[in-house]
This record gives sequence, C-alpha cells and structure tokens, in this order.
Amino acid sequence: MAWWSRDGRDRGSTRRRDEQDAAALAALNAEGVSYFAVGRAADAIPRFADAYEGCLDTLGADHPHTLTTAGNLAAACVAAGKWLPGLDLMAANLAARARLFGDDDPRTLAAADALASAYRLAGNVKDAVAMADRVTAERRRLLGPAHPDTLVSRLGMALARAAAGDVVAALTLLEVALHDSEQAHGARNQHTIALRANVADCLATLGRGDEAVAVYRQAVGDSTALLGANHPDTVALHEEMQNLVQAPRRAASSSDSISAKRVDVISST
Repeated sequence: MAWWSRDGRDRGSTRRRDEQDAAALAALNAEGVSYFAVGRAADAIPRFADAYEGCLDTLGADHPHTLTTAGNLAAACVAAGKWLPGLDLMAANLAARARLFGDDDPRTLAAADALASAYRLAGNVKDAVAMADRVTAERRRLLGPAHPDTLVSRLGMALARAAAGDVVAALTLLEVALHDSEQAHGARNQHTIALRANVADCLATLGRGDEAVAVYRQAVGDSTALLGANHPDTVALHEEMQNLVQAPRRAASSSDSISAKRVDVISST
C-alpha cells in the first residue's frame, strides 16, 4: 500500500475516533447538566469531572470545550458545598478565559459572574461585591441595562449588597432593575419574576411585610401564567410567599442568581 494511502486511512480513523471522543465527552457533560438542573450537584460532579479530564486529554487546557466543562465542574462543586476546590477552579477558569478571550468577552464575563455568586454564597462578601460591580458595569456597557445577561448581573450585585448588610441599597438596585426588565420583557418573564421575588425578600427584611406579600403574590401569579402552577419555580415562589405570611420578618434572600444555576452544554460536533 502506498504511504499516502495508508496515511490517509490513518487520518480518517483518527478523525472518527476524535468525533467519537467528542460525542462521548459532550454526553458526559450533558448528563452532568441534567443532574445539576434538578439540584443534584453531587451527582453532577463526577460527570463533569470525567468530561473535564477527557477534554484536557483530547483537546488541551485552552480549548473552549475544556473551559466550559471546567466552569461547570466548578459550579457543581460550589453548589455541593465543596467551597475550596470550587472557588479555586472558578478563579483559574476565569483567569484562563481572560487570557484567551479578553476581559470583556461574554465567556469571560459569564465566568466572572459565576465567581461573584460563588463568593457571595461562600460568605466572601467583599470580593462578591467588587466582582459583581465589575461584571455588571461591563455588561451594561456592552449589552445595555435590560439585556438578560445584564439583568442577571444586576440581580447578583443587589444580592451581594444584601449579603453585606446594606438591604436598603439592595432594594433600590432591585427596584430599578425590575422596572427595566418589566419595560423590556414584560411581567411574565423569568428575569422579571426573579427580580420581583427578591424585591419582596428585601421588603420583608426591612419590616414591610404587607408590601412584601403583595409583591410576592404578583410574582407567583406571573410565574403561574408563564410556567404553570405545578412548575418547581412556581411552587418554590408560592412556598416562599406562605413562609412570608407566617413569618413576615426574615433574613435577606439567599437565593442564587439565575447565572449561578446555569451551566452550558458543549456541542458534540
């Protein structure tokens, strides 16, 4: 057999193996996403870890799919309470994205937003506020104040302020963001509903229980119309409202921002 024929066959075989490997890694990541989406972060971790290790071996540390699986693994670790490895991996992932894509690339800002939420959930309030402020400013500049990604960051920035003890400032930020979201997307929108629910939480924390219940009631109604009464998000909102009725004054919301719950699915192609 001629050398060029043999070499061509080997390249084709390698491509097929690469395609099979990519499909297997994408399937692992997608399986992790499925577990993560229903709150089973601990079960998602080994899937994301296997996908990440596979991407490292086959694609290299700087490939976008590798960075995606690393970010997903970090988010799952944080959600499962594995703070140190999760935060370390998130910080390294953010640094890699900034180096490869630039500080204001959407992929870098997504990682920075996730790290800001993780800092807040881990109790590192000072870094959470600083990171959330930076991401929000960049997204506002690049995307505008009512873009869904900007609204996610604005919610995270407000929650960081609340975690730092400045609930009045958090409420102001949330009310302005809620107005912008409702104007741009309407009341029956995922981001608008999330912002409204957190406005209610801040009102309750400030002792304005009657107002909080009224705001929560609207959030429940909008979620019911958008998702249905039995959707997990609607059920959770209804339970929060009932808890508020029973105990009007409670701590500020510790709900994750939408970006902290979101993970990405890599393509198998």
